[in-house]
Amino acid sequence: MELKGKRIALGVSGGIAAYKAAELVRLLVKQGAEVQVAMTEGASHFITATTFQALSGRPVFTDQWDQRMPNAMAHIDLSRQADLIVVAPASADFLARVAHGLADDLLATMVLARDCPLLVAPAMNRQMWENPATQRNVAQLRADGVGILGPASGEQACGEIGAGRMLEPEEIVDSVLVFFTPKLLAGRRVLLTAGPTFEAIDPVRGITNLSSGRMGYALARAARQAGAEVTLVSGPVALPTPAGVERIDVKSALDMQAAVMARATASDIFIAVAAVADYRVTHAAEYKLKKDEGGPPAFELVENPDILASVAALENGPFCVGFAAESHNLEAYAQAKRQKKKVPLVVGNLIQDGFGGDDNRLVLFDDHGVHPLAPASKAALARQLIEHIAHLTGIH
Repeated sequence: MELKGKRIALGVSGGIAAYKAAELVRLLVKQGAEVQVAMTEGASHFITATTFQALSGRPVFTDQWDQRMPNAMAHIDLSRQADLIVVAPASADFLARVAHGLADDLLATMVLARDCPLLVAPAMNRQMWENPATQRNVAQLRADGVGILGPASGEQACGEIGAGRMLEPEEIVDSVLVFFTPKLLAGRRVLLTAGPTFEAIDPVRGITNLSSGRMGYALARAARQAGAEVTLVSGPVALPTPAGVERIDVKSALDMQAAVMARATASDIFIAVAAVADYRVTHAAEYKLKKDEGGPPAFELVENPDILASVAALENGPFCVGFAAESHNLEAYAQAKRQKKKVPLVVGNLIQDGFGGDDNRLVLFDDHGVHPLAPASKAALARQLIEHIAHLTGIH
């Protein structure tokens, strides 16, 4: 419910991508937003107002002369009731009309009369998008302070391939969340690690753990929404990359160390969320190990480097945040880790409370004391942790 209480006016213009707007309404409502839909006549050729009314729970407006408004000024009332206007899809024609200040239907008039921000998600054929006229219109909209979301590239309804696809509804929701999130880390560079590492025994076997990477990915997303430039060094996980985040995939602890150390000095904040394997096999087998009568093979293990301690020891290094996932004695072990590695903040949790799941229970340990956070989703906890980091670093 990250958008609880937010009022969003969703404009839908004509185009085959209008069918995606139905899912966009559903996702926005699921996040707690109050969604009011306004459609162009062209949009009604692709999707019905009844669909949007059922999903939003509100009547849909299509006519600027709609008599349901006591003053017959739907374009004024709808824009004044919104915290944000999003138009998705935004056709080439709609972009042109808004860029030139035309007010020839309800949606264009509402946009012209607004006193709230506007985001548009273009959707059109690749040649229409690349046309110099469209590019001039988009440039003018940007200069006027309009947020342009996309477009994406890929296969289009016409059968051609190229730029012009409307962003997926999930991506647009992420952009809306970014818009509403306070920019506590604006201008900061955040480096994170997430997920497990995999230490090879042979070409198919290895030492790893059950870390899902969800907490690290939630933090990367929250940091990005808070305005930071985010680089995520990720072990092997099956998670999508958060919007706007640079992702570097690694496998072993040594791979992760190399990726982190190459970027640490250029970062302002380092958050070590990854569950890095403590040990690796000294010499991984070149070929797959086979069973034989000699019994199971013996392995010599060597300790992996301590990535967090290495970054914390850098002269003029970033503000460091460590994670301590423990099975018991959380406070004792987390405090010991903070002292040993000389980091200002350690985030502790018991593995039975959230390891591998969607929810978690965190306790923050810093120079000011112990700060338990209420059990919540990892997304919600990530936002709280980013706020705490911003406070400790003097940004907020």
